[in-house]
Amino acid sequence: MIRLVGAGLPRTGTSSLREALRLLLGAPVYHMREAFQHPEHAAAWVAAIRGDPPDWDRFLDGYAAGVDTPFSTCWRDLAAAYPEAPVLLSHRGDAGTWYRSMETTVLAAFRHYRDGDPRDPMVPLFRSVFAGDFTDPDDPDDVMAGYERRLADVRAAIPADRLVEWQPGDGWEPLCTALGVSVPDLDFPHENSRAAYHARAEGRSERDADRRAHPLSSPST
Repeated sequence: MIRLVGAGLPRTGTSSLREALRLLLGAPVYHMREAFQHPEHAAAWVAAIRGDPPDWDRFLDGYAAGVDTPFSTCWRDLAAAYPEAPVLLSHRGDAGTWYRSMETTVLAAFRHYRDGDPRDPMVPLFRSVFAGDFTDPDDPDDVMAGYERRLADVRAAIPADRLVEWQPGDGWEPLCTALGVSVPDLDFPHENSRAAYHARAEGRSERDADRRAHPLSSPST
């Protein structure tokens, strides 16, 4: 059962949040890394983004929360499906700071997959995953406007007593308060720096080739 719905865009501390929530909830947390590890999920996410969601309980069985795309792309539907779950809006200090973090990491990947081989299930997923946020990854103003729009949309849709706002550096307390759990006697995780993101690029390229060589016959829903 999903106990927290992440609504923030990538590069807002979502990898650190994934690890922190995993420790707090004692169960896996969905993140884009999960989508890469389970390419059979891609078609279901694309359908959900287009308005045809799966049975969320079945599809997300075993996960306690989700952050980052594609989970956060579906934040409206997931917030409705799990009305008791707090909604976590992770963000950065300002749109420019966020954009600089995105430019050489997630936006580079977006361009790569957007123009990739459609036999790779991650290609249609990346073509859909920022639907409603921005259309041109090469236009900083368009991308930053999408960031600001996401923040405004979540804040307008989610009641204040359900919404949890969090920025890198805020640590455990906002999460623990929202979940009703104690603050652990541990340093807050710090995951997925830009250097770490790029260090995984070679492995991603190898997996890309494997997915193209072994296309999926049917999606998992």
